[in-house]
Amino acid sequence: MKPVAVITGTTQGIGRVVARRLAEAGLHVVMLCRDLVAARRQRDDWLAKDPSLSLEVIHCDLSRLASVRTAASQVLEHHANLQLLVNNAGLASLRHRRSADGFELCFAVNHLGPFLLTELLRDRITTGGRIVNTASRVHHKAPSLNLATVADPQAPYRAANAYAQSKLANVLHTLALVRRLEGTGVTANCLHPGVVATGLLPRWLQLVKTLWDPVIFDATQGAATTVKLSLAPELDGVTGRYFDEYGLPQEPSSLARDVGLQERLWTQSRAWVGLPATSP
Repeated sequence: MKPVAVITGTTQGIGRVVARRLAEAGLHVVMLCRDLVAARRQRDDWLAKDPSLSLEVIHCDLSRLASVRTAASQVLEHHANLQLLVNNAGLASLRHRRSADGFELCFAVNHLGPFLLTELLRDRITTGGRIVNTASRVHHKAPSLNLATVADPQAPYRAANAYAQSKLANVLHTLALVRRLEGTGVTANCLHPGVVATGLLPRWLQLVKTLWDPVIFDATQGAATTVKLSLAPELDGVTGRYFDEYGLPQEPSSLARDVGLQERLWTQSRAWVGLPATSP
């Protein structure tokens, strides 16, 4: 039986490349996607070209916590063990939008949805398994972690700050998760994929990011670090690290390294997604 990898957001860009690489490496790839039509078309196209690939499509809208729960239950129903979880999907928004559950949309899609998915699936990840979270170097630009803005529809909104805060949350989540995985043999790492010219990021964000990250990658280049963190044998047992677009470990921001902030986000995130206040 092939080891199972779960990955979000595979119909475009980096996620599309990563999913294909995982399948070619011999994993059974469960693709969690909002656009089922596009995901099924992608699966059928890949299988027509290479019938040896093992692919599965499940609907998952990260902006809707109920959808995340349904997707997780489908994964758990069909798979007793997981080897890999890649939280790849993300969103940037120019205007202040709210999720179906009432949260600022960028934060909901980039953090709360993946946080809930991880919590629902992590007990099924086997010893030696890996969790990979896509963050961004933009997290260094987050001026703070202002959780009051997440659930307040009247909060002032700046698109760049909202995106940076959501990416800071990805790093904070990863580092808090590592403590909870201690003794399980499961690792968790996060990464900056680079500025990738896939059309997924709005033009303004690509321009802002190039101010401190002038190299623009294509999707294949942008997927390289995610693929490395997912598959590289030399990373067995490596956990709690933040990697750059070249696959090299780097120090995250001082805010991201703040243990108190990590725990504050963890506690509030569990409350927001409807999980019990305490966790192992």
